[in-house]
Amino acid sequence: MVVSENTLKWALCLYPPLLFQRIWVQKFHPGFRGVDVKIAKSLFNTNYNGSIFGGTIYAATDPFYALLFDQILQRKGFKVRVWLKSASIQYLKPGRGHLYFTIKVTDEMIADAEEVLNTTGKFIRAYPMEIRNKQGELCATVMNEVYVRNLFDGEKNRVAY
Repeated sequence: MVVSENTLKWALCLYPPLLFQRIWVQKFHPGFRGVDVKIAKSLFNTNYNGSIFGGTIYAATDPFYALLFDQILQRKGFKVRVWLKSASIQYLKPGRGHLYFTIKVTDEMIADAEEVLNTTGKFIRAYPMEIRNKQGELCATVMNEVYVRNLFDGEKNRVAY
């Protein structure tokens, strides 16, 4: 389903798994070429040592590459199924305050996906993410492996994230 950047932003901000963990989409970049996300520290996501629960940080990174690729490729006329195939995280420093990350999808990433989808029909790539605190210190790194499949005629286009 193709939606506007603002509609998806508010849908995700009010989506209970993100809302209750205080994961806030600050904005989607024009054309879904990126997203800015804030993980707000709160009573709902603080662990016993006073830092943001690692599961919250991990959950915050889950949907965004899939969402971005899905919206971009649909706007280019592709009928696709997109989901996060795998992910790994490395915690480097406790998140004792709000955390932030930005994802950007480049022209090269899109061209790569289009080429593979047009030839083999299945695109799988891993992309890095960096989670930082307000001071800019690196608190966690994440690798998200996105899976995109070009659907055949007759297959239903279902959201898989």
